[in-house]
Amino acid sequence: MFSLVPLLNVEPEGHLNTWRSLSDDPQFLVTHATKLASKWVFLETQIGYQGLLHTPVTVYWDAGQGFSEANVLVLRPDAEGRARVLWRAPRGLCALRIDPCAQAGVFVKVLKLTALSKPTLFCTALRQSFQKPRRLSARMGQAWQRLRQGGGLNGLAELIVKKLYPAALTLEAQHSYAHWIDLYEPSVLTYPLLQTQARKWSRQPLIAVLMPTYNTPETWLRAAIDSVRCQVHENWELCIADDASSAPHVRRVLQAYAKEDARIKVVFRERNGHISEASNSALELVNASHVALFDHDDELHPLALYHTAQALLNEPDAEIIYSDEDKITESGQRLDPYFKSDFNYELLLSQNMISHLGVYKTETVRALGGFRTAFNGSQDYDLALRVIDHCQRQRIVHIPHVLYHWRLHAASTAQGGDAKPYAHLAALAAIRSHFKRIGVQGEVCPAPMAQGCNRVRYALPTSPLVDIVIPTRNAGELVEQCIRSVLERTTYGHYVITLVDNGSDDPQALACFHALATELHPRLRLVRDNAPFNYSALNNGAVRSSKADFVCLMNNDIEVISPEWLEEMLSVAMQQGVGCVGARLLYPQGTLQHAGVLLGGPHKAIHAHKHCPMETAGYFGRAALLSEFSAVSAACLLVSRATYLSVGGLDEQLAVAYNDIDFCLRVRQAGYRNVFTPYAQLFHHESATRGFEDSPEKISRLQRESALLSERWADHLAYDPAYSPNLTLDREDFSLAWPPRYAEKQFERCDAHQAA
Repeated sequence: MFSLVPLLNVEPEGHLNTWRSLSDDPQFLVTHATKLASKWVFLETQIGYQGLLHTPVTVYWDAGQGFSEANVLVLRPDAEGRARVLWRAPRGLCALRIDPCAQAGVFVKVLKLTALSKPTLFCTALRQSFQKPRRLSARMGQAWQRLRQGGGLNGLAELIVKKLYPAALTLEAQHSYAHWIDLYEPSVLTYPLLQTQARKWSRQPLIAVLMPTYNTPETWLRAAIDSVRCQVHENWELCIADDASSAPHVRRVLQAYAKEDARIKVVFRERNGHISEASNSALELVNASHVALFDHDDELHPLALYHTAQALLNEPDAEIIYSDEDKITESGQRLDPYFKSDFNYELLLSQNMISHLGVYKTETVRALGGFRTAFNGSQDYDLALRVIDHCQRQRIVHIPHVLYHWRLHAASTAQGGDAKPYAHLAALAAIRSHFKRIGVQGEVCPAPMAQGCNRVRYALPTSPLVDIVIPTRNAGELVEQCIRSVLERTTYGHYVITLVDNGSDDPQALACFHALATELHPRLRLVRDNAPFNYSALNNGAVRSSKADFVCLMNNDIEVISPEWLEEMLSVAMQQGVGCVGARLLYPQGTLQHAGVLLGGPHKAIHAHKHCPMETAGYFGRAALLSEFSAVSAACLLVSRATYLSVGGLDEQLAVAYNDIDFCLRVRQAGYRNVFTPYAQLFHHESATRGFEDSPEKISRLQRESALLSERWADHLAYDPAYSPNLTLDREDFSLAWPPRYAEKQFERCDAHQAA
């Protein structure tokens, strides 16, 4: 009943069930998918690849809102290319799409797709696929018989599947954060061992936990304090300042804890001064070298101070240490983890990415005057910005583990950006104050697409000349569309266009280029280069001969959307320490094509949030906020000409692929930051002229260039500081990595601090 119908980027190869993938995004639709709504489905696929590695099979479902990365199921094939999953189809299922691979220029053979919903058919599928019913226990065998007679698919039936084939997990189990925690966070059974190891360290960093309180509900107050007392690292002090609470239980609880544990210090303020003054009162109690900021209704992970102490042993000069975080419900359920990048200045301006758990040098906090009352609600944001005013980047340490749990309740900022609107106003004021201190001209306002976040708009005090370099071969209509969109929709006026004609032989295209050069002189210069196609060489020649201050590398299949795209990219590129600036690129149908580049994984580099709807803010706003990435796409990339030439331009050994990745990494190696801005939006009619890597020669060249990138940048591909090792590189949607890619080097040095 169910079959596959080609949807996009696939064509039959001439044999039954054999297909040719025309890009890295082939797509099939499953017929009669609506019949699966609200039912259990046993899905099995087997894909055969010609000479390439197996890649995950991705299943998307549409339950009325269209296909999206939010509704996705990933099937990881075994060595034979077979993948199986037990899945509960959602109510209102409209369509089911299968993307069988993520490779271009390969032959794909869909051998088998079994999607069975009724229990009787389900049992038949189990028999046909596994042929192991005789190996079941008596109790499971009885359940088998009930299922054969048409009984409901219950938990026992699920157990049968897992017994026969453990990889056939339900969607809920496979994608559950709780399941991820069980698999990859250290078990509580390991805590005594870790505590014993920590006691052997030759140095025992004393860490102060700073906690202002005010009328905290007793349950949450006790949970917060108990989470500190349960720390595996034992050398801490909990410094509490009660801000004149009117609830009588607060004093009683705090006094009882202080009497029971000498590490707990409490001061009771005589008048309410709000969170900054209360935090300063708690700061006066601190004897430790570092302070960790802690809200009165949240919880610390038991390993929070253990990991912090490790970081201090490894990086004794650290000014700021911060961790990943998640949220915790009133019933204690953990959800919504924020797995952060390493320090990311542009992202910090867009949101308080340090937030929790944030740890600072005590002497630095005191030298800065502590917390400022003018920024109540975002006083920690203001503190972070004041510290980084003079802090070297290498002294900001990120711990890629969830060490802090925000309490979810109606009045908490963890619940949403509208819970405390005054806090966002204070955040905007903190950024303005930061800009004033460091002499940056710019304004900040609420981010239009990411609730509770910020948009920085840098000023353009001067108008440097920008050269937009567009290589092409033929494709006259596409080139004219690109250039006309630049001319008609670009508000920044001080630019020129260099059109590099790489051996065009189409009379219509040649006539088009000549007409454009004549009409637009001197705005457009036409450069002819008849050498064999080499994207890097074409751009290098144009940039060397340019007289501009900045160059914008642009594909001939780009079309401008936002009129201020060039001002936006230029204003970011002119900031101190910025190298390459990339734009937000959309497919013509309105989905994202590029929102920064993620390094590593089977493809070496993938585009963040690819195929997500254009309206999406992405993972914690990353698709809609100014932020640093290790690399951005040269389909539209702006960089100063001096920087371009200083790093040697694009590597001409990388004629087609990975040249922009390699270039961005060399720019970063030279000490610059590469930045993605979502406020420069353009359409990208991807590969509209060059086609796909589908010939033996192109595949061979792609493999050579891939090998060169891997050899040159192995360390960078193994760990991308602009991304989290807890997030997947199999897909572009920032979903969980199974398993995470922890860098052992981050904590391995702690052994050196153990006593002999």
